[in-house]
Amino acid sequence: MTDKTTSVGISGSTLKLIAIITMFIDHTGATVIRSLTSLSASASNTALRSAWIRGYNLSRDIGRLAFPIFCFLLVEGFVHTRNPRKYAGRLFVFALISEIPFDIALKGSWFYPDKQNVYFTLLIGLLVLMGIRWITDDGKRPILLSVLPIALGMFVALKIDTDYNYKGVFLIAVLYLTRQVRLYQCISGAAAIAWELPAPLAFIPIWFYNGKRGISLKYFFYWFYPVHLMLLYAINTWGVPLLGRMLFT
Repeated sequence: MTDKTTSVGISGSTLKLIAIITMFIDHTGATVIRSLTSLSASASNTALRSAWIRGYNLSRDIGRLAFPIFCFLLVEGFVHTRNPRKYAGRLFVFALISEIPFDIALKGSWFYPDKQNVYFTLLIGLLVLMGIRWITDDGKRPILLSVLPIALGMFVALKIDTDYNYKGVFLIAVLYLTRQVRLYQCISGAAAIAWELPAPLAFIPIWFYNGKRGISLKYFFYWFYPVHLMLLYAINTWGVPLLGRMLFT
């Protein structure tokens, strides 16, 4: 339990919406805007290509805020859930559901075994938290024992190359181990994700989290991830070529 629970500030559902919106912007940049950039280059339209490149870079920068927020919410969910195994089961099911949409939208193939979607990262992170709780007996044994499940989770994430891989699992572990004091949690979390600027800015809205759940968005997010990827794939496949013909012919 963090040390900041008030009636003012940002609820969990608001944080989740911020993460969802920034993720959507990020993936729009990675799919649609990137394709439009390539089309403008093919058409030798330098001015328009420069504009699309700026839009692409901005969308990816905005999208960096999403993952730290999702990691923070995962930790909050683990701390408050009555059934971690059921929580892990949901993540596993949606990791499987999301793999084809992830592959086809972001990797250009129906089957891309070299990279796994972010649900696998969150799932491994959650299993690491369960391991930390078990091996330390919920804080009764030395916290240094946490190194074992953290190292194992990081190795697995690296081996199967999940989105954010071992660095994402490490961030989740850091946010859990520092959860008692929000200031320490935000500083250590920002440091753990500092390799990907401007991701540390995500800890500004996280700082204002008021400890309240807000409106229920649990299954909205679970389904939003694969659905929005398929939507972007459809736009990229049929909408972008049409827009390209309108702009460059």
